Amino acid sequence: MARAENKTEAGGTAYMVAALAKALREQQQLSQEQLGKKIGYTASAVSAMETCAQPASDQMLVRLEEVIGSGLGVFEKARELMRLDKYPAQFKGYVVLEQRALTLSSYVTFVVHGLFQTEAYARALIGGGYPPLKEERVQELVEARLARRALFERDPTALIELIIEESALRRTIGSREVMREQLRHLAECAQGRNVTLQVLPVDSGLCGEHAGARGEMTLVETPDHEHLVYLEPQDESILVGDPAKVTTYAHRYAKIRSQALGPRESLGLIERLAGELQ
Repeated sequence: MARAENKTEAGGTAYMVAALAKALREQQQLSQEQLGKKIGYTASAVSAMETCAQPASDQMLVRLEEVIGSGLGVFEKARELMRLDKYPAQFKGYVVLEQRALTLSSYVTFVVHGLFQTEAYARALIGGGYPPLKEERVQELVEARLARRALFERDPTALIELIIEESALRRTIGSREVMREQLRHLAECAQGRNVTLQVLPVDSGLCGEHAGARGEMTLVETPDHEHLVYLEPQDESILVGDPAKVTTYAHRYAKIRSQALGPRESLGLIERLAGELQ
């Protein structure tokens, strides 16, 4: 439902799309009702899009491109930019790096990494967070998170490595059914040719040592072969580019990996945990 407050929450891309759609509609001498019929929406939906009371959805952008795009591809490009607008402010800069990365090596501790989340798991996690979010915002964030999966199918292929704490696999998010589906999805992802998934068991390390005690991290290799580290503590984002610091994080990550189960053992553990939730 369109809401007046959306006009203040809409991002710059939504306003650009609204202005462009209105200009092209008027150039082609179409009323809001006529355009609505052509793209499968009501006149009020077109009006809401043009005033940003209800910014264009991904599906509407597809139809706008087909009907009034004039082969320019602007609405197609806007789909990517609109998705970026939906991400939390502290994440917008990183997600661009993520989608272009040559390699991603992540260590996560409390929940399944966003790239590997199912829709139900993501919805339970986002909807159950604090402070509470409006349902419309939860839906936006879920859609934006799922859109990140495009990285798995990208050409050229990205190499993705994930080390996840066993405790995160045992922590029920949503329900037992949601967790079972999530674990099965994780097991399926682990068998991808460009994915390496390892589980850090609860009894990892000798004499109680734990190389990952300082928290989560993601090592990123950019298309220019620049090496960066991304950290996200308590809704803040930190991008580390200093070579000496990046090297320290890389060494720490390597130590965590050495304490984790191998890929085959990890897959077996994930499948066993999924079976226990039957």
